[in-house]
Amino acid sequence: MGCSSSVPDRNVGRVGGVNTDNGENGCVNDAKNLRVKLVLLGDSGVGKSCIVLRFVRGQFDPTSKVTVGASFLSQTVALQDSTTVKFEIWDTAGQERYAALAPLYYRGAAVAVVVYDITSPESFTKAQYWVKELQKHGSPDIVMALVGNKADLHERREVPVQDGTEYAEKNGMFFIETSAKTADNINQLFEEIAKRLPRPPSTPSST
Repeated sequence: MGCSSSVPDRNVGRVGGVNTDNGENGCVNDAKNLRVKLVLLGDSGVGKSCIVLRFVRGQFDPTSKVTVGASFLSQTVALQDSTTVKFEIWDTAGQERYAALAPLYYRGAAVAVVVYDITSPESFTKAQYWVKELQKHGSPDIVMALVGNKADLHERREVPVQDGTEYAEKNGMFFIETSAKTADNINQLFEEIAKRLPRPPSTPSST
């Protein structure tokens, strides 16, 4: 099940890494307004699309079809320090036949969210594969999050919390468990990512 959506955002700007959102004249750099390319990676069926739809639209649809290729959505987060972060989210297909396409989406990304299913050790193994790929081919300063999804299925858990925590720590990631079904920790995931982004320097205003 994929909870996928291919509905594009109508305000698609330049995609790639962390960008400052320029004003209409193209010359006002505002360090308080960031535009960020984020990619989700993980095995098919772990709930990547469900996480995105819950974050962007507040919806959960377990009957949706699997993602084909990739889908794009965007959402903005406002932090307490008045910084706003617009996430341009690329949700990649998890099926093996689409694996070769993944570098097209994570190349230049400022953030990678690697998702596994806490009831599936196989998906945790695949998550580790994606982390290694990102370390080899991703941006050197990419912010990576390891996400154990389907936390509501705790009675069927097969991947201990400690395994996720230890792997994330060893690889310079932050770790969180989520449930797209109940919305548990979904907003917290993206807020934590926003806090960890490198901030562009403020440009002094000229007089």
